[in-house]
Amino acid sequence: MAIRKLKPTTPGQRHKIIGSFENITASEPEKSLVVGKSSTGGRNHRGKMTIGYIGGGHKKRFRFIDFKRTKDGVPAVVKSIEYDPNRSARIALLYYADGEKTYILAPNGLEVGTTVMSGPEAAPEVGNTLPLANIPLGTVIHNVELRPGQGAKMVRSAGTFAQLVSREDKYAIIKMPSGEVRKILATCKATIGSVGNSDHALQQSGKAGRSRWLGRRPHTRGVVKNPVDHPMGGGEGRASGGHPRSPKGIYSKGLKTRAPKKHSSKYIVERRKKK
Repeated sequence: MAIRKLKPTTPGQRHKIIGSFENITASEPEKSLVVGKSSTGGRNHRGKMTIGYIGGGHKKRFRFIDFKRTKDGVPAVVKSIEYDPNRSARIALLYYADGEKTYILAPNGLEVGTTVMSGPEAAPEVGNTLPLANIPLGTVIHNVELRPGQGAKMVRSAGTFAQLVSREDKYAIIKMPSGEVRKILATCKATIGSVGNSDHALQQSGKAGRSRWLGRRPHTRGVVKNPVDHPMGGGEGRASGGHPRSPKGIYSKGLKTRAPKKHSSKYIVERRKKK
C-alpha cells in the first residue's frame, strides 16, 4: 500500500498524509457480517463522564472478524479487500466452498481471487492459518492465539508481525513485535504473513478536524489544570507539574504496572526492550 501527500491548497491539506486506498476493491461491507455500533461518548450508564476527550465522530458499523479460523480443510476464495473503520488493518472477505462468508485480517500480499485455508494440512502460505507445530521455523506470522481455540489475541495491528524462532517440547518460541520472546503452546494457531496496511504508521491527520471525525475531542494537558482537576495542576506561573501522573494520581512514565506474581510471567523468555 502507498500513501498520498496532498498539495497544500488549504492549511489542512499542507501536512495531510493519508493512505491511497488503491488496494480496496469494495465500498460496501457484506450485510450478513455487519451490525450497528453505538458510541458512549465516554459516559457510563448514569451519564457521568468516566473517560475524557471522547465524543462525536463518524457513525460506524461493526464487522465480525473470524479470529478463530475453525473451518479446517475447507478452501476459501478472497472475494474483496475492504476498509474497516474499527481497526488499522484492512480486512478480506472470504467465500468458503460450503457457502459460508467470513472476514479475516488482510495480510500483506493477499489479493482478490487467492485461495486460503486453515488447519494442520494447509500449506504455510500467506493467509493460511496453521497450528504453530506445523509452521516452519523462521516464518513471519500474525494473528497469534494465546490459548488453543481462544482465537487470535496478539499481533493484529497494521504492519505488525511476529516470528517463530524455535520449538521446545510442547511450546513454540515466538518473537513478538515489541521484542519480547515468549513461549506459546504449539497447538495454538497463527496466520502466515504480516498484517497489511503497513504504511498506516506514516499517516498524518493534517488538521484537528480529522481527530473529531474519529471521535477524539481536544485533549487538555494536566499541567495547565487546577489542583482540584489533576495531580499535576496548579502552581505559580508555568510550573512543570512534578512527576508525570494520570488524572487518578498513578505515575505514568517508568512505573511498572505488571503484577509481580502474574501467572503468565513464566512463559516470557526475554522481556521487551526498553525505549
